[in-house]
Amino acid sequence: MVAFTRPRNRLSRRHPWSTLAEPQPRSAETQAPEPAGTPPDRGTASDGIPRAVSQAEDPGVAARELRDGLGDGLDLVIVFCAPSFDRDALAGALAAVFGSIPVIGCTTAGEIGPFGYLSGALVAVGFPSADFSVVTALVDPVDRFEIADSTAIVQSLLERRDRALADRAVPLGEEADSFAMLLIDGLSMSEETVVSALHNALITIPLFGASAGDDLHFERSFVLHEGRFRSNAAVVALFTTARPFTVFHTQHFVRTDRKMVVTGADPQRRIVTEINAEPAGPEYARLVGLEGEPLTPMIFASHPVVVRVGGEYHVRSIQKVNEDESLTFFCAIDEGIVLTVAEGVDPVANFDALMSGIVAEVGSPDLVLGCDCILRRLEMEQRQLGAVMSQRLASHRVVGFCAYGEQVNGMHVNQTFTGVAIGARPA
Repeated sequence: MVAFTRPRNRLSRRHPWSTLAEPQPRSAETQAPEPAGTPPDRGTASDGIPRAVSQAEDPGVAARELRDGLGDGLDLVIVFCAPSFDRDALAGALAAVFGSIPVIGCTTAGEIGPFGYLSGALVAVGFPSADFSVVTALVDPVDRFEIADSTAIVQSLLERRDRALADRAVPLGEEADSFAMLLIDGLSMSEETVVSALHNALITIPLFGASAGDDLHFERSFVLHEGRFRSNAAVVALFTTARPFTVFHTQHFVRTDRKMVVTGADPQRRIVTEINAEPAGPEYARLVGLEGEPLTPMIFASHPVVVRVGGEYHVRSIQKVNEDESLTFFCAIDEGIVLTVAEGVDPVANFDALMSGIVAEVGSPDLVLGCDCILRRLEMEQRQLGAVMSQRLASHRVVGFCAYGEQVNGMHVNQTFTGVAIGARPA
């Protein structure tokens, strides 16, 4: 299944909190082109949206390599870092080398760099000021987030976006539009509430995001904002650009006729204790044809379950089996939910179909900022498709990370590939 955003509302002028509710006529002075001989402040935008990667173990060296690779003239930098880095040292080093340029990011369960899948690396993408205006907000602590908080967050983002656009020396142009990105602690168990509320407040602005990871240790995960890595927190970024873009998501699973009913659960901890009135672990193993087998992340990656929401089936991935044979999920779960065992189709063909749709919508992308579920990557490795998929990711300019869950508009989902594809600068 592949899905995209559809026609947007240019700068969300109909959004009630935007001061750009009605387009204002531009003066002749505003419409005039840049004077000949004025050096454009475009960083490396003329060569595409800059990306960089470092595999240096020393945080200072890694930060400097990113700075050298991304160049100047940036409005925002996003970094995805392996949890093996000394977070305090890395945050300080990034703040030192990028100075006044805002840096956000998160820890991962694997990285996606300019050459495909990576582990133990630091990956970054820079958004040139000539083509992008970006504002960010921090949600901390995220476990105390209330639905009403989304109104204040989105209103503040829109007001700051509008002021930033008004202050630009060179306007982005009438074709400019916005999208939002969410990075959230993947062990906070707060994704459903946060993404649903933000989506409702954003109204017409598409939203995507993902949950930070910690290399399958399931201990602590972090987001980066204003020079500090924080757990139990989230970062929201609102991007505005005249470049064409589309927010997308895809999954490579189809439902079967094998059903299971959750008959015992602890929703607060996302734990299922019983399926079909039987211990959850053994019953799940029986239904996927692996009765008596030890349950591992590889099995969960290959045999997910799906739930029907709004007429579509979404994956509800299992994180781990517990000592009491209960199952911990990556998504919200409750008693009475009917789950369906799913089977995978060719993930490479699914990715190719996704990219064909992206090219048809925005042209060959300068950047795909992608969030790939860690269970997808585990499945690729199990099926010996890791190298093939790395080639695909590299050839389509994908940069991102492997996550503990993904968000698209108002949904927190699993075992998907989601993100935003950004096309070339308009002629």
